Amino acid sequence: MQLEEIRKHIDSIDRQLLVLLQERMGYALRAKKFKQKVADPKRERDIIEKAARLRLDLVEHSFARQLMEVIFSESKRLQEEDRTLVAFQGEHGAYGEVAARKLVPKGAYIPCLEFGDVFGGVGKGHFNLGVVPVENSLEGAVTQVNELLTKTELKIVGEVSVPVDHCLLAVDANDISQVRIVYSHPQALAQCRNFLNRHGLEQRPYYDTAGAAKMLTRDNPRAAAAIASRLCADLYGLKILAEKIQDGPSNSTRFLLLSNEAREVDRGKTSIVFATTHKAGSLFKVLQLFAEAGINLTRISSMPRRTDPGNYDFFLDFEGSINQPEIASVMEKVKKVVVELRWLGSYPAGPNAF
Repeated sequence: MQLEEIRKHIDSIDRQLLVLLQERMGYALRAKKFKQKVADPKRERDIIEKAARLRLDLVEHSFARQLMEVIFSESKRLQEEDRTLVAFQGEHGAYGEVAARKLVPKGAYIPCLEFGDVFGGVGKGHFNLGVVPVENSLEGAVTQVNELLTKTELKIVGEVSVPVDHCLLAVDANDISQVRIVYSHPQALAQCRNFLNRHGLEQRPYYDTAGAAKMLTRDNPRAAAAIASRLCADLYGLKILAEKIQDGPSNSTRFLLLSNEAREVDRGKTSIVFATTHKAGSLFKVLQLFAEAGINLTRISSMPRRTDPGNYDFFLDFEGSINQPEIASVMEKVKKVVVELRWLGSYPAGPNAF
């Protein structure tokens, strides 16, 4: 190996160490939910002793001890800050984390494997808040999230629209001519098809946009790049070779902020989900109530009910809060013409920080 190649390996390992430390600190903050005290001297001693006993010829026992002591010290400092734990689906750097950072600027952002893990974790109190995508301006409703909303007891307490600006990221390449293969989620690859074809780049589907960026940091495959967010470049130390490479016009995703407790707002927006009888004019009766009250609807969508084939759940967002008498009055009227009604929450319209 030449010096430059050796240094590249060192840089890659350094990036991986920092990414792993970020993940470890996230687990430490999650562990606090199950502890009565921040400090656990016995566990700290046990882990430090295990680290010191590892037979690593290039890592002295004394250095292993010092390193673990510093990690524990930083971990306890973070736990004592009592940060708000905000769950999102995907790896660090996902657009869900971008939304979480806008909605809860001083939170601790915890990645989850599935949307159900976000809902379940917030419901059980393992996380304070959760962020999930509900609709995309190009792809429409996020079916899995909407289905979970029909069952959850969680309340919507905020919303934000995040521009989906895809970036081409790489570890070592300085320009696109040095890239041959691009990894990303199939949807992101599809949204950037013209760009990829124009540059003759081979597409490799990956489970997550941020996961692809993280993989680059870890494995650094030859002549490879990833399509992901700008945040991924910052988190994983990747170079941005091109920005806003998506083919279509403005592309954005609306995210919801979920909590166990409803938020008190005077106006803002309200979200509900309801089911009607399977008769002609049933949906019209509901919409007519809002029209007669002069209430502006901002979203209406539907999805089949899995438990009742042939019938649908309808999602409705409208201006106003359940605390306003005119809104409360319409809700009472709606109850009388539907077979099921669930109030999902009233919340500030737009990205009001939580």
